[in-house]
Amino acid sequence: MSNTSNYFELFELNPAFNIDVATLETNFRKIQSESHPDRFVTATSTEKLQSMQLATLANEAYQTLKQPANRAKYLLEQHGITAIADTNTAMPADFLMQQMEWREAMEDAVSEKDIAVLEKLLLEMRTEAKRLSIELSHLIDEQHDYAAATASTRKLIFIDKVCADILKAIEKLED
Repeated sequence: MSNTSNYFELFELNPAFNIDVATLETNFRKIQSESHPDRFVTATSTEKLQSMQLATLANEAYQTLKQPANRAKYLLEQHGITAIADTNTAMPADFLMQQMEWREAMEDAVSEKDIAVLEKLLLEMRTEAKRLSIELSHLIDEQHDYAAATASTRKLIFIDKVCADILKAIEKLED
């Protein structure tokens, strides 16, 4: 396994949005196994350090490539584009309105302690996330339109954040 900082190369994947998740999983487990501390008990301190660095890199790379929003953000960074930056915050007005509606719906459901409404909202947002993932696959892998992919990536990052907030709210209400 080459000690590289490119996450796709590390897992022997083509740099694309649409990846084979099974290959990602398999190659991640292989690196984890190869760099496990138990295998380096009698190794030199340099070898132990290199093994630990590889395991750390593999974990970071896996977490990045496993999540569609993080994978898209990483691909854009490979092309010199920072999806989320202080200088790059413009969003289409219709999406800003949608964001506000989702947030308000979440807050209303939380204040009414309505888990069913939160679950329905979560489903709606996950459906939109799937649609954005298909769009990103098309924009990044087929059209190589990284500028358009940036806007979709920002939307997906936002949706992931709100979905996480909804899951936390449901968890809190269930306790």
